[in-house]
Amino acid sequence: MNTPDTIELPRMLLIGSSGRNAGKTRLAVRVIGNYSGKVDIIGLKVTAVTERDGLCPRGGEGCGVCSQMEGEYCIVEELDAEGQKDTSLLLRAGARRVYWLRVMKDKMRDGMEALLRELPEDAVVVAESNSLRLAVKPGLFLMVADSRSKPKPSAEQVWALADRIIETNGQEFDTGRIDAIRLTDAGWECA
Repeated sequence: MNTPDTIELPRMLLIGSSGRNAGKTRLAVRVIGNYSGKVDIIGLKVTAVTERDGLCPRGGEGCGVCSQMEGEYCIVEELDAEGQKDTSLLLRAGARRVYWLRVMKDKMRDGMEALLRELPEDAVVVAESNSLRLAVKPGLFLMVADSRSKPKPSAEQVWALADRIIETNGQEFDTGRIDAIRLTDAGWECA
């Protein structure tokens, strides 16, 4: 589903997943680790918020951070590489900078455009999100499919847009598919 409003980002690797704890961050950490000594990588975690005062996008009551968001989006740079949050793990893996974009789902493009204004024009980005795929066309969109669970609605919405499905059982990946991920001068691709 590419529309005229879709932002083309060939230097972005976007990782989605079938459900929570399927391995998006583990895959992102692995890719960042593979390339961090060769190129400056920006890490990005995107949380799509559907209702400002609703339940946590991750389920349940959550931490309250998204429900306290002012405006249509919020961009926070992660500075703590020692923490246990996903953004800290991306930073520790070797990303030069890491951002967390919390954004109202219907304002995804606006939030992404605001973030892009903060980044170098030729930034190499490794991002985690399902919903972001509706606003951007990355160089490569990978979907982590966890065989233990049924896909969540945000995954079903973008499943057909995935360039490659990476199977997991929650512990291990189909490594042949991961080894095929390449960053070229033109952007991310899968051999």
